[in-house]
Amino acid sequence: MLHLTLLCMAKEGERTLERLRLLGCVHLDLSNAASPAFAAAKGALSDAERAVRILETAEKDVRAAGLEPAAETRFDSLKGDALMSAVLDADAERAAALAEADGLRRTAQEYAPFGDFDPAIASALEKDGLKTTLAKAPASAPPPSAPGGFAKALSDDGRTSYYVVVAPAGAALDLPPGGVVVPLPQESLGATRRRLAEAEDRAAAILAELAAANARAGAISSRYPELKDRVAFAAAEEALSAQGEIAYIEGWMPADSLPAVRAAAVSHGWGLASREPHADEAPPTLIRPPKLFRPVVALFEGLGISPAYNEADVSVPFMCYFSVFFAMLVGDGGYGALMFAAALWGWRKTRPVEGHRPRIVRSWLTLMTVFSFATVVWGILSNSWFGVALPWCRDWATVKWLGDPTYHNMMFLCFTIGVSHLMVARIWNGVCKHNSLDCLEEFGWAGILFFMYFVVNAIVGVFETVPSWSFWVFGVSLAMVVSRTRGVALGMLPLNVMGAMGDIISYVRLFAVGYASLQLAQNFNSMATQFDLPIYLKMIPMVLILLVGHAVNLVLGALAILVHAVRLNTLEFSNHKGVTWSGRAFSPFKKSK
Repeated sequence: MLHLTLLCMAKEGERTLERLRLLGCVHLDLSNAASPAFAAAKGALSDAERAVRILETAEKDVRAAGLEPAAETRFDSLKGDALMSAVLDADAERAAALAEADGLRRTAQEYAPFGDFDPAIASALEKDGLKTTLAKAPASAPPPSAPGGFAKALSDDGRTSYYVVVAPAGAALDLPPGGVVVPLPQESLGATRRRLAEAEDRAAAILAELAAANARAGAISSRYPELKDRVAFAAAEEALSAQGEIAYIEGWMPADSLPAVRAAAVSHGWGLASREPHADEAPPTLIRPPKLFRPVVALFEGLGISPAYNEADVSVPFMCYFSVFFAMLVGDGGYGALMFAAALWGWRKTRPVEGHRPRIVRSWLTLMTVFSFATVVWGILSNSWFGVALPWCRDWATVKWLGDPTYHNMMFLCFTIGVSHLMVARIWNGVCKHNSLDCLEEFGWAGILFFMYFVVNAIVGVFETVPSWSFWVFGVSLAMVVSRTRGVALGMLPLNVMGAMGDIISYVRLFAVGYASLQLAQNFNSMATQFDLPIYLKMIPMVLILLVGHAVNLVLGALAILVHAVRLNTLEFSNHKGVTWSGRAFSPFKKSK
């Protein structure tokens, strides 16, 4: 990665950014943008996303209420920004109608016990010197009174009595304990209820219009790339600094992009300076694994992780071991077959654009194909298909070995996978440091892990004892580590050695979670078939239990992958490899496809 400084004439700043965006190979730091133009562009993108959500929610609400979308709407002839603005305005109108209806509903509920009281009558009586008062009091209390007037009970709900009191103006109103005066309404109850019905009808009509307009939500969502480009361009304009008539911008680019950038600089009259990163700088990380393993980059993006610039690219072991972890954690070939079928359906249904599928779509489909195929293979080896063992596969060697009732073989397999995973990290480090004596420490840790592998297997009963020759391996390996360890690290060495054993033990989660998934599937199968009913009566509950049960098990398997498979790669393995995942991914300034 090279640091780039690009100079241009200040008056050519916007055109320079447009040409730089067409190059699509320069990473700009746009994270601190806060200009009004950036805020406006980001607001437009947010509005578009909100408009689409409004339309989708409106259609769901209308369908849930058993209604039909409107046949004609105010949105039929609108496009682009006009359509988006009209949707947002309509939603605001509906929100106002709902708020009005809510207020009117509360008012109607408050005055309903007084009947259809007409405040116009109270105004007419006031002209004759009589004051009308509404009051409520506990049902057990005496009615309110006033000198020269009378009180009439209008209703009683068993706890509260509601009254109207008519008395000469200026007469003191005597309320019983707990009595309260209720202000006169602004209009009759009938008028309030009519306005409430009108507000509800207005809100319902707008909702029906929005539901009908959901068919055109694609006209808004298709503008997401353009709006995102506006946001990025506004941020880039803010990053472009001007010094008099000269403007400049800084960024990062891959070293192999330098010829293309130089050619553009010559063509457009830019000033250009490039250099290697300084020690205190943190360039973005561009990962370019071998083509076969390139889809794992999409997994990194989905998890939001990236190795730091000076850290190793662990894409190859990450994808290989993640596939194994995925298969063992899901633990069932039937689930793998479903996912494999879904992946094939995805390949068929995602249409290529200009002969090629978008990279992110292609990568995820490839990952799902690989992971699901690995799960099917595990199902064949373990003979587990939706929690059922196929009878004609029970005598297979792998099935018998993995099905050992003592579980020793499964734990042995987990520890073997774990120690190989961790030793790959240490041996890799040692090979990278072969020109330095520091390689002794890395190879020493590989030897310690190898010794701890035997110790762990002996602890759980897989091995009867730790081989005597492995103690020599441990001794030599420990000496190699001590020879390169200094200061506080030397004092922490005993804890780190014990931590290496704990790291290997942690891989037993592959067996524990996979076994729990198998038991859960078998329990659901047992629940579905335990009904002592004729087949035609138990068919429906049996199918429902199987569908719901295995769906729940699949969801739990997905969670297990997110927790355990990711952890074993990003924590246990990465701690030994020295990968902190503290980097930021290389994201070039370019137009969205």
